[in-house]
Amino acid sequence: MSVRLTSVRLLLLVALTSVFALPGTAVAEAPPGGRITLDVQTVNGSGCPPGTASVAVLSDNTGFRVTYREFLAEAGGNVDPVDFRKNCQINVLVHVPQGFTFAIASADYRGRARLEAGATALQRTNYYFSGSPANHYVDHSFSGPLSGTWQTTDATPVTQLVYAPCGESRNVNLNTELRVNEGSVNANKTSAMSMRTTEGNVDTIIHFAWKEC
Repeated sequence: MSVRLTSVRLLLLVALTSVFALPGTAVAEAPPGGRITLDVQTVNGSGCPPGTASVAVLSDNTGFRVTYREFLAEAGGNVDPVDFRKNCQINVLVHVPQGFTFAIASADYRGRARLEAGATALQRTNYYFSGSPANHYVDHSFSGPLSGTWQTTDATPVTQLVYAPCGESRNVNLNTELRVNEGSVNANKTSAMSMRTTEGNVDTIIHFAWKEC
C-alpha cells in the first residue's frame, strides 16, 4: 500500500519581514549558474546518531538532499517506550552565488510505515533561519491499519516565500521528527514509521526558490 499526502502550508513565518529580499527584485526563472556550497554546522538528534545522516547539494542547484540511515520511531509490543519519538535537527550554512538569494519553496519526504489498527503516527518539520525569533512547523498525520510507503510534500505559495537577506550567507534549520502512538486496540503489537535508506529511495529533498538581488 502506498500513501501520498500533499499539504500546502507556510514553511517560514512571513511576519519575519527582515529576511525578505528588497521589494522590486526580479524572480529568477532558473537557478543561478554559479556553484552553491553547503557547510553542515550540526546534525544531531535521536533519529540521526553521529555518522548516520548526510547532506548534499543537488547537482542542478535546485536545493539539497538529506539522507538518513537510522531514522525509525516505534511503539507498542516490547519496544522501549522512549522510541515512540525520534527527531533530527540539521543546521546548514548555505553559500549562494553573488547577486542571488533563496527561500525554501518546498520539501519532499518519503519513508515506510507499519501501523496496526488503532495506531497513529505523525511527521513534523520545523523550518527557520538562524537568528530569527520564531519558527513554523508543518504536520502530517497517519492512521492504521497501514503498511507500505508514504510520501508528503510541504509547499509555500509563491506570494509567501521568505528569502534570506541579499548578500548574506544564512543558516537554514530543519528539525524533523517522527512519532508513533500504538493506540489501545493492538498495543501488544509494534507499530513503526521510518525514513531510512535501507528501505529504498527515501531521501528528503529540500527545494529552493531563487531571486535576483
